[in-house]
Amino acid sequence: MPVEVYIALGSNLECPPLQITRAIRALAKLPSTRIVKQAPWYRSLAIGPGPQANYINTVVAITTTLTPLRLLKALQSIEQQQKRKHRVRWGPRTIDLDILLYGRKTLNREARNRNALIIPHPRLQQRNFVLYPLADIAPHLVLPDQTPLQQLLANCCPEGIVRLEAGETRGCTG
Repeated sequence: MPVEVYIALGSNLECPPLQITRAIRALAKLPSTRIVKQAPWYRSLAIGPGPQANYINTVVAITTTLTPLRLLKALQSIEQQQKRKHRVRWGPRTIDLDILLYGRKTLNREARNRNALIIPHPRLQQRNFVLYPLADIAPHLVLPDQTPLQQLLANCCPEGIVRLEAGETRGCTG
């Protein structure tokens, strides 16, 4: 049975609009998966170490029959195809794909390898660049712990995030 899943996308290297577009196209090609909604794009300040370019962020809703771990592996494959390198935690990247929510499921599979998976995403509540686009496509969403998305949004600082108009997402500036 297909499950609705929300995936965050972000990029601040090598033409972020192109990187986001490529990742969305790759998501659409995943087996047993269909994109059902796509949020507007946002420009946000980098939260990682050192000076970094601004990010372009969005969220997509998909339906899939892939298991959480198979979906994680598929997302990692997309990241690898787009030459993502894990140099520094929260450092600059060509593409970052994160599973935010997988239906009503909660999962805590912590590990020191690339198969660690925590659902809902452990920093979902702290990230305006995830909450704003998520609210655009799922304004009445309630998290598995029964917290309404609107409550998280009300407690979220809007500083450093700007919703982009369609024309602003063209080209290669971040």
